Amino acid sequence: MYQRILVPIDGSPTSDRGLQEAIALGKLTGASLRLLHVVDETSFAMSADAFGGYAGNVIDLLREGGAEILAKARSTVEAAGLGVDTVLRDNLAGRVSDLVTDEAKTWPADLIVLGTHGRRGAGRLLLGSDAEQVLRQAPVPVLLLRSAEAAAA
Repeated sequence: MYQRILVPIDGSPTSDRGLQEAIALGKLTGASLRLLHVVDETSFAMSADAFGGYAGNVIDLLREGGAEILAKARSTVEAAGLGVDTVLRDNLAGRVSDLVTDEAKTWPADLIVLGTHGRRGAGRLLLGSDAEQVLRQAPVPVLLLRSAEAAAA
């Protein structure tokens, strides 16, 4: 069934929820997981703002943070007894969803599992939805896990 599960992660509780579901599925099917972290323009812009517009080493810091997120998640998957590899990508122009769907095609994944914040209304309009774009563009099935707050509402 699902032998290769792609799991985009960003270190958020919603992302962690997706990772835990992917691990549970992986245990059932004997799958291996590929963890993907994208250093994107939104993270870069917010970090540059936080540093008073100074972009100098911010991108390097974001990459280091991404590597730490991947290492922590990798340890979690390995502790569950599943095969795992990690990929860190930069995306300073374009949509994160494009990198996710490209990774699903080239790896090739059987399933994509990711957390979604489940934004509605103005929040969704302003911030967009990478999860929705992945769902629309993905070459394989997609399992979306809503944040605990969105699921409770």
